[in-house]
Amino acid sequence: METAGFGWTVFQRRMDGTIDFYRGWSDYEVGIGNLKSEFWLGNKFIHLLTSTGKYKLYIHLEDFEGNSRYAEYSEFNIGNAATKFVLNVDGYSGNAGDSLMSPGDQNHNGMMFSTTDRDNDRTLENCATKYKAAWWYNACHKSNLNGEYLGGQHSSNGNGIVWWTWKGYYYSLKSTKMMIKRH
Repeated sequence: METAGFGWTVFQRRMDGTIDFYRGWSDYEVGIGNLKSEFWLGNKFIHLLTSTGKYKLYIHLEDFEGNSRYAEYSEFNIGNAATKFVLNVDGYSGNAGDSLMSPGDQNHNGMMFSTTDRDNDRTLENCATKYKAAWWYNACHKSNLNGEYLGGQHSSNGNGIVWWTWKGYYYSLKSTKMMIKRH
């Protein structure tokens, strides 16, 4: 994995489907999983970290064929609970394509976090319930890294661990890591 150096703090990891990421608001607020396997650090903690200075985001993606890609954003933070942990990203670079700031109604930048019990997306349906996940949905997504662990190619449009600009909507990734670093 190329992470452009040391000093990254991992706040999300998917690797084998052992942890169910289809959880409610309170679980995502304080964190789920195990730091030695799959986990989400917790929106409260991600906010606390990213509110102390300027941070960049690095996302490492791997498919079931052993290929990997990355997306890096030179600016990253999430808001506090009062803003429903709104996502702020900018400055994409990488070889995975930009699935966070895609133009149109599936842009995740500026979106509030949504879970099955807190629908903060911009559609009439609940994207978190529809895709069995929790994420910064708009209408609904081009990325869904907390999605259901499906194991590669599948026939369910948009389900799974999705990074649309690399693998499209019918492929669920093998592993992901979301990391931040102060700069």
